[in-house]
Amino acid sequence: MDRDEENYYGKHGEPRKFDPKFRGPIHNRRCTDIICCVIFIVVILGYIALGVVAWVHGDPRKVIYPTDSYGQFCGQRDTLNENKTILFYFNILKCASPVVLINLQCPTTQLCVSKCPDRFATYIDVQASYRYRPDQWNYFRQFCKPGFNNPRKSVAQVLRDEDCPSMIIPSRPFLKRCFPDFSTKNGVLTVANQTTFKDGRGKTRNVTDLREAANGINNVLDARSVGMKIFEDYAISWYWILIGLFIAMLLSLLFLVLLRFTAGVLFWIFIFGVIGIIGYGIWHCYWEYDHLKGIPGSDLTVYDIGFQTDFKVYLQLRQTWLAFMIILCGVEVIIILMLIFLRNRIRIAIALLKEGSRAIGYIMSTLFYPIVTFLLIAICISYWAVTAVFLATSGEPVYKVMANQTLCKYANLTCDPETFNTTNVTKLCPGAQCTFAFYGGESLYHKYIFIFQLANAFVFLWLVNFAIALGQCTLAGAFASYYWAYRKPADIPLWPLFSSFGRAIRYHTGSLAFGALILAIVQLIRVILEYLDHKLKGTQNSFTRFLLCCLKCCFWCLEKFLKFINRNAYIMIAIYGKNFCTSAKEAFFLLMRNVVRVAVLDKVTDFLLFLGKILVAGGVGVLAFFFFTQRIPVFAQEVPMLNYYWVPLLTVIIGSYLVAHGFFSVYAMCVDTLFLCFCEDLERNDGSTAKPYFMSASLHRILGKKKLSPKKAAG
Repeated sequence: MDRDEENYYGKHGEPRKFDPKFRGPIHNRRCTDIICCVIFIVVILGYIALGVVAWVHGDPRKVIYPTDSYGQFCGQRDTLNENKTILFYFNILKCASPVVLINLQCPTTQLCVSKCPDRFATYIDVQASYRYRPDQWNYFRQFCKPGFNNPRKSVAQVLRDEDCPSMIIPSRPFLKRCFPDFSTKNGVLTVANQTTFKDGRGKTRNVTDLREAANGINNVLDARSVGMKIFEDYAISWYWILIGLFIAMLLSLLFLVLLRFTAGVLFWIFIFGVIGIIGYGIWHCYWEYDHLKGIPGSDLTVYDIGFQTDFKVYLQLRQTWLAFMIILCGVEVIIILMLIFLRNRIRIAIALLKEGSRAIGYIMSTLFYPIVTFLLIAICISYWAVTAVFLATSGEPVYKVMANQTLCKYANLTCDPETFNTTNVTKLCPGAQCTFAFYGGESLYHKYIFIFQLANAFVFLWLVNFAIALGQCTLAGAFASYYWAYRKPADIPLWPLFSSFGRAIRYHTGSLAFGALILAIVQLIRVILEYLDHKLKGTQNSFTRFLLCCLKCCFWCLEKFLKFINRNAYIMIAIYGKNFCTSAKEAFFLLMRNVVRVAVLDKVTDFLLFLGKILVAGGVGVLAFFFFTQRIPVFAQEVPMLNYYWVPLLTVIIGSYLVAHGFFSVYAMCVDTLFLCFCEDLERNDGSTAKPYFMSASLHRILGKKKLSPKKAAG
């Protein structure tokens, strides 16, 4: 069949000609959207090049290991700091907050140590007693600069040159940094059961002076403790979690099989249940309306009593219940009328759902294709994350002058640690040091790090959307092969899923990349809008906030619309092999000519699949709850001892929902594909011997006619 085959309605409105050789997805194809395919390949090669460049310049150790004041990593192998894995702060009181500590922006000397201090001590006390208690000096010296061993040096000079800290505080490591060992005793903040400490400068300080750091750190440390317990729970219950997910997979398969026989029953039970509930609501409103008859004040109107903050007042009025009754009666009538006038379309929707279950039964391999999509997306996420980390750590160490004097004109200026001692900065600013500040750079590469990160995010979105598009087109081609088989399953081609995947990759990479590109652009704009909204959250400009809110809403709607159009365009690409724009246009107008059927099928499918997800996740969740709480006597001895039973329980529930979503996404794609094929079948054929329908016998019976003109059938 020629790839330039006309749409059902040609340029002059004439119906397209019947092709007796048409048997579903076209095999004689040509490549589509070649320019976009070439651009996509070039972008992928550029993305790989970006990753290589980032790998050459980046150093993830800057994230993994803390860095001391000399730019050296703590714990790095084959260095002097190999056994010194923890960062120690000379004067933690100079650090404004825990965030400053973690970002290595604290204006105090930072030193790599093998362990954190476990006691209170000051340099003044240690120096005074080093002759008769050398063990104290030997302990304190490990927190001084490497090589310093001169306890005779005056205290003023030591503190000026920051050879040693003025004090050490009992600490414990967190994020490979020494933080004070805070605890609460009888509601009082303490460190090692003490509320005061000497600061090494002749003053006695209260532990509450560290409260600014303690407030954030204690919360993080508590979270760390909880995190360790959660990790332990996962370590001893992971195989039971896998068993729960396997049960969820079996239940999902069972539900898809049962939909062939129960789709109609489930839908009509729900519909009549809604009608019954609304009917009960009408009766209850009438009962309340009649019960309030004769009660003083009940005949007042809402206008008479005005606005009341206590809404119970309105329930004492007959007018309120009369209004409720009228509204519910209107809803009831609308639902009944919709069922009467749309009954045939509802039957078609249910039949398509059953047909989808039958199609999956013949092409079972499609149920496991989401694993391929998952692996592709996992690769994209991993590459994006690794590239982002290497880009973020691509900077060279930048050193700045740290001066104790606030009037030092050299403070915060960049410096070179190798030549710093030969400059006159130390003379003009006594005690000033050239210490490591952060990672950065002035080269062309470092100036455009932000642009590279933005490109990394954009290509990531493009690749993820392409992986999803490839999955949708592959599944659509397989299910279209089922629908257009005149004798099912005899005419279904061999290996339809693999054949469809090969066609999508070989001929339509450009079209899939084109659709993914459009979606990626919109998603990137949404990400930028979210970033701007976060940055401008504190602004008082109401118009700016309103404009951002409107833009976010518009682009959210646009993204949803594009996803709908792309999904159906990929189905048409899988069937006819045309380019993206032509396929999107044909799919859109085909759906518009069957808009009522689209709405009915969409809602019926959404309801049944949502019901299936809830049943699978809820059923497995209840089973997991009884198991992990030892309420199943047979397995009571097998239940592992957990810190929090809700950890594996929530994991099983969420995992079961995702497993069900993966299987049901295949089913939803199947139903959408069969629906478009069904609409095409009605427009192409009329059920005659010359132009027979390809639909199943059940759909044919619902139509109720042997011959239907395309124009009438499409209505």
